[in-house]
Amino acid sequence: MFHKTIAVRLAYGSMSLFIAILHNVFLLYYVDIFVSVYKIDRNSFWLGEAIFLVWNSLNDPLFGWLSDHRALGKNQSSLTQPEIVQKRFRALTKYGPLFTLSFLCVWFRWCHPSIQFVLCLCLYDGFLTMIDLNHLALLADLALSSDDRATLNWYCSVFSGCGSLSVFLSYRFWNRDNMNSFHIFCTILAAFSLVGFLVSSLLLKQHIVTKKIKVDTPDEEERVEIHSTTPEDDQSLELKLFVKQLVTHSNFLWFAVMNLVQVFHCHFNSNFFPLFLDKLLGDSISPETGSFLLGVSFVAPHINNLYFLNLCRRFGVYSVIKWLFCVKLLLSIIMLTFGPNWPLLLCFYIASNRVFTEGTCKLLNLIISDLVDEDFVLHNRKQAISALIFGTSALLSKPGQTLAPLIGTWLLAEQTGHSLFYTDDLWASSSNRRTSFHDSTNSALRWGCFYVLVYVPIVCACVQICVWTRFKLHGSRLNWVKRMREGRWFISSEV
Repeated sequence: MFHKTIAVRLAYGSMSLFIAILHNVFLLYYVDIFVSVYKIDRNSFWLGEAIFLVWNSLNDPLFGWLSDHRALGKNQSSLTQPEIVQKRFRALTKYGPLFTLSFLCVWFRWCHPSIQFVLCLCLYDGFLTMIDLNHLALLADLALSSDDRATLNWYCSVFSGCGSLSVFLSYRFWNRDNMNSFHIFCTILAAFSLVGFLVSSLLLKQHIVTKKIKVDTPDEEERVEIHSTTPEDDQSLELKLFVKQLVTHSNFLWFAVMNLVQVFHCHFNSNFFPLFLDKLLGDSISPETGSFLLGVSFVAPHINNLYFLNLCRRFGVYSVIKWLFCVKLLLSIIMLTFGPNWPLLLCFYIASNRVFTEGTCKLLNLIISDLVDEDFVLHNRKQAISALIFGTSALLSKPGQTLAPLIGTWLLAEQTGHSLFYTDDLWASSSNRRTSFHDSTNSALRWGCFYVLVYVPIVCACVQICVWTRFKLHGSRLNWVKRMREGRWFISSEV
C-alpha cells in the first residue's frame, strides 16, 4: 500500500516536470524569437496577441464545460466519480504528446511570421489548457483534505523545480544569430516530455483506485434513465444555471480579480526578465552571472514553495498569500528608494520579485480546490465540477497572460522613447527617432526600464492586497465547508 501511494504521488507530480521543462522555455523566448529572429512587425504582433487573448480566455471554460457539464442540473448523476477520474487520465494520455509537438512548432520557421505567430500561440495554449485543466482537476478529485492536497502540491513543486533547470541550459543555447543549437535543444526537451507524459499518465491510471461512498447515489438503472430522458436543450439550461450560480459565488469572483492581476504580473516577469537583465545589469554582470540569475529565478519559486506549503499547513493558504503580497510591495518600495545604480541590490530585487510572484502562483491551485469544495457544498452537488471551476477561473484570469506583453511593450516604449521592434516605430513622431530598443544603452532607456520594473509590482501588490481582504474562504468558513463536504461524500485515494 505504501509503495502504491508513493507511485501515485510520483506519477502525479512528474507531470509538472514535463509541463515545466517546456513551458518555462516557451514563456522566456516566444516573444523574443518572433520579435528579434522572425522580425514580426508591430501591428501583426498586436493583432496576433488580440486573437490569442480571445482564444486563451475562451478555451479554458470551453474545455472545462466539455469535461464536466454532465455533472450539472438534471444530468449530474450520469457519470460516477471514478468514471470522471478515468476520463481525465485518458485526456492526459491523448493531449500530452500533442502539447509537446505544438511546442516544437514555435522554434522552426515554417510560415509567414504573422500567421505562424497566431497558429503557434493558439495550438500551444489549446493543448496546454487540456492537460493543465485535467491535471489540476485531479488535485481536487483525488484528494479532499487540505493536507493531502498540500502533499500532492509538494510533489508538483519538486518536479516543477527540476523542470525549471531547463532554463539554465536554454540561456547557453539561445543565440539569435544562429538557432541550430537551440533547435536541437528544444527537440530533445520535446522528445523527453512526450515519453514522460505517456509513461506517467499510464502509471497513474494503473495505480489509482477510487472509491465513492455516498448513500444517496442513484443506481445504474436510474442513471441510465435520467441520461436517456434528458432533453437536448438541457445543456443550455445547465449553462444558465451554472452562470447564475457563479455570479452569486462572491469568494470565487474576488479570487478571480486577484488572480487576473497575478497572472499578468507572472507573465510580465517572464516575458521581460532577459531584457531587464540586459538593460539594467548588462554592464555590471558577466553572461554567466546573467544565466545563473535567470535559472535561479525559475527554479527558486519551486524550492521556496516547499517552505510556503509548510507555512500553509500552519497558518493557512490565505494568510501566506497575503504575506507574499506585502513582501512584494515592500521590496518594490525599497528598490524604488535606492534607484537603479546598485547592481547587487538590483540583482536581488529582479530575482526575488519573480521568486515571490511565482511562489504565489504555485499556491493558487490550493485556493481553487477549496473553491471547488465550496461550490460543491453551496449548490448541493452530487459530483464536484473541478475542471469547470478551474476552467472558469482561467477564463477570468487568462487575459492577464496576453495583456502582459502588450502593456509591457507599450510601457517600455512610453518610458524609454524607443521601440521594442526592429521594424518602423509607429509610435515615433519622426523617422530620425526610430531606434531599435536592443541597440540603445542611454540613460533615459535605463531609467525607463527601471521605472517599469518597479512600478508594475507596486501597482499589482496594492490592488491585490485590497481585493484579497474581501476573500472570506478561510478560517472558520473554510473549516465549515470541509466538514460539510466530508459529511456528504468522501473519495478514498492512494495519496
